[in-house]
This record gives sequence, C-alpha cells and structure tokens, in this order.
Amino acid sequence: MDKSDFDFELPPGLIAQAPLAQRSASRLLWLNPDDGHIEDKVFRDLPTFCQPGDLLVFNNTKVLPARLHGHKPSGGAVEIMIERVCGTHEVIAQLRASKKPREGGEIVLADGSRATMQGREGSFFRLRFDTALDDLLPRVGKMPLPPYITRQADDSDDSRYQTVYAREPGAVAAPTAGLHFDQALLDQLSGQGIEFGYVTLHVGAGTFQPVREGRLEDHVMHREYLEVDTDLVERIAATRARGNRVIAVGTTVVRALESATVDGKLGAYAGETQIFIYPGYRITSIDGLVTNFHLPQSTLLMLISALAGRDRIMQAYQHAVAAGYRFFSYGDAMLILPGSAAEV
Repeated sequence: MDKSDFDFELPPGLIAQAPLAQRSASRLLWLNPDDGHIEDKVFRDLPTFCQPGDLLVFNNTKVLPARLHGHKPSGGAVEIMIERVCGTHEVIAQLRASKKPREGGEIVLADGSRATMQGREGSFFRLRFDTALDDLLPRVGKMPLPPYITRQADDSDDSRYQTVYAREPGAVAAPTAGLHFDQALLDQLSGQGIEFGYVTLHVGAGTFQPVREGRLEDHVMHREYLEVDTDLVERIAATRARGNRVIAVGTTVVRALESATVDGKLGAYAGETQIFIYPGYRITSIDGLVTNFHLPQSTLLMLISALAGRDRIMQAYQHAVAAGYRFFSYGDAMLILPGSAAEV
C-alpha cells in the first residue's frame, strides 16, 4: 500500500488547540467495524457499550516536561525536544537551531546546566546532561505539546495533557485516548463491573514523524519502550475465557500488546518495539479500541485501518470532518467496537 491511500482533507479549524472544560464531554464517534455503521455519541456514553466483565486496558505512562530551551556558548538559541530517555543523564532528542551543534558541542540551559552532544542517530541527537534528568526536567522542562498545537503550553497543560491515571514517567507525548477519562467516568465504569488493566508504553516524539517513504513496506518505525506484565496477560486470558471483551484505550495499548504477542500468544514483555501495524496485519490481542482522530498519512491512521478496514475508517473520517469533530490530541474520540449500544 501507499501512504497516499491514507490521505484526507482536514480543515485547519478542526484541529483542537485546547481541551474542553470537562474531559468526558468530548464527542464519541462509534464505528461498528463489521458493517461500517456509524453513530454520533458523547464520550460519557462509553459505559453503554461495555458489559460487566469487559476489560479496559490503559497505558499508564506519564508525560515528562520534555521541551527544553537553551543556547550554544556562541549565543545561538537551541530548543531540545526529548524523544526518549536513555538512563539518568542521557536522551535521544530533536534539536531546533539555526545550526546544529557538532559532536562534543555544548548547550547551556536556562539554569546554567549543560548538555553535551554525543552524536547523531538518524535525524535525532544523543545528548548527555551534567545534571540528573529527574532533577533537571521538573525545574526547566516544559510540557511538550504536539507540533500541530500552535499556542505555547501553559500551566493548565501540566494536568490536562496527562491522563488522570498516569503513573510511570517516561513519555514525551500523551496517550491521548486516555485524556477523555475523568475520575467520575472511571468510577461509573468500575461500578458497572468493568475491569481495568494497564500497560506501560513510553510514547516518543517519533509518533509525530511523517511517513516519508511512498510504500508502507519501506517505512521504518521509531523505537519506544514498553512493559506488559504477567498479571495483565493472565487477566486478558481470563477475560477471553469467560466470553468478555478486551478493549484497548489508545493505539499505544495495541502496539504494546501486539509487540508482546508471539505466534498468536500474548506473553509478558519488557523492552523496545518498532512494530508497524498497517492493513494486512491481523490484530489479535484486542476486541475493541477507543482512539482519537489521527493525522492524514500517519502510522496511527494506518493502525486503526488494520483493525477496521481502510475503507470504513476513511468513510468514518469523512463523516467526522463533515460533522465538525475536533481532531488530534485535544480532540474528540472514536470507538471501534462490534455490536451496538442497544444490543449491549
């Protein structure tokens, strides 16, 4: 397939620049992947699609304040956008500067601490800081809003660009499907007999990188660290055994579970993944998916097309555009799940 197969026209005004006042007030487009049926809902309607005993799987990663500003000793401004953390003092990062520092060159941050350029890794740079990251980032880092949000991050983003169940620091982009859940909705789902499970996948800035190759088979995915533990594997097996469904909250959960699946069998796993899921790939680890609306020609749009079929996804996106849904990280959501609210 070609990346152009996943293109669509998106009016710039539909790109959400800020969250709604209430997380669960977002709209929810329900798509039945079996027959392509579409309905317009509100995110608070999600419990009507769930049955007691279903398992919702969330990504509990926590977003780091991963955007840093500094300057070269010569005075030139440098913006550092951490892509992933590689230990206590080192990161892989994107750099924005008039002229990139050479290997061994230094970047001076606002508090006087320094980062030394260790070398390049493709389009990214490896940096080593003279201060431990768990001390440095809370002091000088800013919340790394996505590139399509054109305003500067403010104090409200410190909480709103973070899920209410975030626990494990390491991401530099939010698992955005989870941003729609507030504590009241989680309590309602739990009270209804819906179970919760968690993976950890530290979303990297590479999630925003475009597919540069025309043929999907030629695209190389960025690396992300993930953990799927034994307890979750056992709970998924028990859910399936009693005839209930596993519903992933976000494409990062799908990537984590599919990365931990070998020869059709899900197992515990901790390590990096470069899995690229696009039509032709058979997703076996989940029965349904809650997800946001994704960029044209993006790997995430390709992933949900593998789950529900490209034609049905593109038809759903045409509907979402016509109906004025809000797109991307702070936008509305889609539920890809067989069956109907009336049936469940």
